[in-house]
Amino acid sequence: MDQEPLDATVDELMRERRRLLALGYRMLGTLAEAEDAVQDTYARWYRMTDAERAAVRNPQGWLTRTMSRICLDVLGSARRRRERYVGEWLPEPVPADLFAGTAPQPAAVGADPLDRATIDDEVSTALLIVMEAMTPAERVAFVLHDVFAVPFEEIGAIVGRSTAAVRQLATSARRRVRDHDLRTPDRTEHDAVAAAFARACATGDLQALTALLDPSVTLVSDGGGVVSAARRPVLGVSNVARFMLGVMVKQPTLRLEPRRTGDGLAFTAIAPDGSVRSLVNLGVRNGRVTDVWMQVNPQKLGAWIAPPA
Repeated sequence: MDQEPLDATVDELMRERRRLLALGYRMLGTLAEAEDAVQDTYARWYRMTDAERAAVRNPQGWLTRTMSRICLDVLGSARRRRERYVGEWLPEPVPADLFAGTAPQPAAVGADPLDRATIDDEVSTALLIVMEAMTPAERVAFVLHDVFAVPFEEIGAIVGRSTAAVRQLATSARRRVRDHDLRTPDRTEHDAVAAAFARACATGDLQALTALLDPSVTLVSDGGGVVSAARRPVLGVSNVARFMLGVMVKQPTLRLEPRRTGDGLAFTAIAPDGSVRSLVNLGVRNGRVTDVWMQVNPQKLGAWIAPPA
């Protein structure tokens, strides 16, 4: 008779796994690190005695708090690890619908855009890059409150700060987001520009490609020391255009497959054997490409192995 409630609790806890993974990914920027944090969270739960687990009145809240503390510790060492990273570091791109249904509806935390920067299931590369510049406590406060609607009082217990201090952390994080003008782009415009960008790359049309690039355009390529990639950002219209066309010339058998990320339309580069060699994601503003993010590190392409639906 005692087994049924226990099984129900286990099932309930395991249903939280996807939400925890979504939380960890936003905090840490890669699925691998998020997965490790989730596993550590569950390991800590099952290392407790039966009496200790029975004393937890809200297991979901316990998982969220524990997961957040683990991510906070990971973020504390992340900058040192980034310094040892070979070449440029980019967050791991994921399909737009990977975490669908894990974030609460905007009404759950209020509709005032000044109180939150984003409440969205889709996670953009642009936002993750801005969050890399946040302090660990800012990032945790921002993700927990503005995305997962966790009250400031609970966040304070997680990061070891007062409620007022946590409010200030969230305000500072939102200010960083506003300073980078990360308003939700016009997806129709973004996708049209992205499609034209891919077409110009595939056909080797230098003139068409340069016409699509903003004068301030920057290309960042992340190979992680595993595969060849630009060790530093590529700057300017001419340099970015020639870099992209050079990649296509060196690998003429690649085909570009349209996929969808939190930023909008993106493209995976597929080799003849069907393997995913890279994902090219774009930042678009006012009808021009402002950022080209090339993820070529195979350790950060796992979410794109399956063919598009």
